[in-house]
Amino acid sequence: MRKKNWTLTPWFIIFAAVMLVMGLAAYNYSKTLCYIEIGISALAFAVVFTMSLKFSKYIKGVVRSAADSIKGVNTEYLEKFKYPVSVVGKKGDIIWCNSLFRKLICSGKSPEGDTIQGYLSVQDIDRLISGEGTDVAVDGREYTVYCVLSDTGIICHFIENTYYKQIAREHFASKPCVAIIVFDNAEDFSDNSDEEFSEVTLNVEVCLQKFATQYSALYKKIGSNRYMIIFRDSDVEKMIAEKFTILRDIRSIAVDRLSATVSIGISRGADTLRDSEINARKALEMALGRGGDQVALIKKDNSYEFFGGKAAAAEKASKVRMRVIANAISRAVADCDKVYIMGHKFSDLDCVGAAIGMQCIMEKSFKRYCKIIINKTLSMAGELINYVDKKSETNIFIAPEDAIDSITPKTLLIIVDTHLKNSLESTEIYEKCKKVIIIDHHRKAVDYINNALVFCHEPSASSASEMCSEIISCLEDDPLGYVQADALLAGIMLDTKNFAVKTGVRTFEAAAYLRRKGANTLTVKEMFSDSIDTYREKADIVCRAHIYRGCAVSITNFVSGDIRLASAQAADEMLNLQGVDASFVIFNDCNDDSQVNISARSYGKLNVQIIMEQLGGGGHQTMAATQIKNTTKELVYQQLMSIIDNVLDDTVNT
Repeated sequence: MRKKNWTLTPWFIIFAAVMLVMGLAAYNYSKTLCYIEIGISALAFAVVFTMSLKFSKYIKGVVRSAADSIKGVNTEYLEKFKYPVSVVGKKGDIIWCNSLFRKLICSGKSPEGDTIQGYLSVQDIDRLISGEGTDVAVDGREYTVYCVLSDTGIICHFIENTYYKQIAREHFASKPCVAIIVFDNAEDFSDNSDEEFSEVTLNVEVCLQKFATQYSALYKKIGSNRYMIIFRDSDVEKMIAEKFTILRDIRSIAVDRLSATVSIGISRGADTLRDSEINARKALEMALGRGGDQVALIKKDNSYEFFGGKAAAAEKASKVRMRVIANAISRAVADCDKVYIMGHKFSDLDCVGAAIGMQCIMEKSFKRYCKIIINKTLSMAGELINYVDKKSETNIFIAPEDAIDSITPKTLLIIVDTHLKNSLESTEIYEKCKKVIIIDHHRKAVDYINNALVFCHEPSASSASEMCSEIISCLEDDPLGYVQADALLAGIMLDTKNFAVKTGVRTFEAAAYLRRKGANTLTVKEMFSDSIDTYREKADIVCRAHIYRGCAVSITNFVSGDIRLASAQAADEMLNLQGVDASFVIFNDCNDDSQVNISARSYGKLNVQIIMEQLGGGGHQTMAATQIKNTTKELVYQQLMSIIDNVLDDTVNT
């Protein structure tokens, strides 16, 4: 009985009547034709009569069963219910309803024969029966619909609760949300005159006060360059819609070529003000770990949303933190029996260079057994590995499968150039090691490793090799030779694109330190040399590129073992093209045709990390990547174009 099958009844009656009239009229012309038409007319009347009896029996059975299912209430009382009620057949079609259902839900129209799913948000009627009701809204009224299963049908009760739902919405909209704000680069302005520094700080505070006043929020300064604002939850929703224009307003405060930036951590959905304040601090830590100049919004389920992050991370001039971290590492090494150093999958010069520098100090200064865990066949730093193997007296590299059985409860694992479990060379080794130290410069991701004894994270650093050079300089560094200095310098040169991007004062200081330790720039340059096949692949990738809104995008068909290295180098090369702010190379994984990879590069004007994060990847503002499984390059290309449009449009708006 779907879709008002019985509404055909009037047409059968009309058809039968017409055939009867035609049959009587044809009697004088042809008795045979007359009898045929009268027979057809009789058959039509019989069909109408049978359908009417069947449907009437169906209605009575379902309604009687429905009445019985509600503890003996007579059928006539269904009509007297003070809220809308409908009786639905097993197939989901409405076979009866009371007058309130017809008036309030159907605007006075007859719903018999319609499917009940047309009035509900749940399409599966079985889920509705087994569930705890579903919410619907009709003509400004809100209902929760509950269904009761009878022997031959279903009773649907529409309970109006508009008032209570409005109260609930107002309650959640008025819940307090704590925001903690930090003036990111106040130290940079402190180098100016006291008058200029005071003026900039005052302008930042005035801007934040106006921001709080705009939403009638509570504003309070809670420390040096730290502020707290308490908003309503509904106000945060407005800020999200406006993409947090406060970030743009703060950036407009500038002295010479230096713009002010703030990091904001906001908590939503916390049950108490204390929980909201704690979560806001966690969100702020995440925003700072991602380079600042952004809003990190944490929800009740500990998921994050990020807004902004367009400015480069401010470089920290002080090295005090690195000295503190070096001391913490010394204490951790003193309590261990052996040390393993591990980086990320498909390790590059920065990852391997940082590991080589730290291995030397662990083995020769701290007198600990120390090896670098690496998969040589998949590493993109083959030239550096071969160079160190030739120059070293012992083999300092070990495969993951050879190291895992020798791990003890006192083994220390130092992770360099990544802070993500899924990116590690071997997750099994990480899970087996009880003591972990992390040294990384990539912007913090949500699923970072959070059980480290020492978490050395500096997003303003150019590379992990720069960070390790600073840490080593604070330790007993006499054993550091020219081989290790070459390795560390190679890592810095890779991530800075030969000192072109993300290069601060401390970067050059680290390079000068390595030069004093014997690093040779010509030797390092040889590590960047390519085979003729890799060079051809790189040239072909660049030739296939097209420019879209300042982004060079290339899709390559190569699937050789060097495709990762060629794609990364091609992405770097495309930045030299005129009018290009960022570059993307899309290629298939050489070991899995169903996996598509993207190498992304920029000079900092466009944050490629934000783009790669939306595709499940990550990285740094100027260097990022992602791997997407079970897809094609064409689909990934379309996704990439859409994300580029969204990011660039947001940049224009903010």
